[in-house]
Amino acid sequence: MLSEKLVEIMEAIWCAAENRLYTRDAIRKSCTVSFDEPDLDTLQQRGLITKSGDTILFTESGKAEAESIMRRHRLAEVLVTSILKLKKAEMEEVACQVEHALLPEVEAAICTLLGHPELCPDGRPIPRGACCRNLQKTVSTTVVSLAELGAGESGRITYIKPENHARLHQLLSFGLEPGVTVTVLRTTPALCLMFENTELALDRDIAGSIFVWKAEGKKL
Repeated sequence: MLSEKLVEIMEAIWCAAENRLYTRDAIRKSCTVSFDEPDLDTLQQRGLITKSGDTILFTESGKAEAESIMRRHRLAEVLVTSILKLKKAEMEEVACQVEHALLPEVEAAICTLLGHPELCPDGRPIPRGACCRNLQKTVSTTVVSLAELGAGESGRITYIKPENHARLHQLLSFGLEPGVTVTVLRTTPALCLMFENTELALDRDIAGSIFVWKAEGKKL
């Protein structure tokens, strides 16, 4: 088991690498804790990283370990922002606490519950897990796509999985964002919904990219 400090360093190495940066300085800028060379030596001794001059790279096993860490962390971010409805300022601290407590079976359950999100609240990719690849739906009936709701049914938006960033920004500009409760007025010919005194018609493919926490019963 890695200490919390070493976990934070692994996360920083991953985040820097996402921007194709591999130097100590880039890693320090991404890291939430201070670290020194002995910490990197420990990761190297455990076979998780290699050091070559100023370049830090993951080994194959290190990349797998870091991928697992980042998956837990970013799933935790989705959980605390969309379900627990915490503000972004609180997200990172609570997500870190939740991340360290996620056992593999709990991680899969949360991912399935959330509908296998692909992006964290900051738009960064969430590494896929076995439950995603197997399209597991054991506990996914609570979170469904907006397109799966019938007329009169409601749900609170948990996250949006758009085809591209332009569509995401378009939906956000309409006011469709995590935490907003929507009610489906009708489903044909287009899906018409109401939220915050606003009515909006959406194509079903767009509605399929919006995931909601389905409310029990019907509001209309």
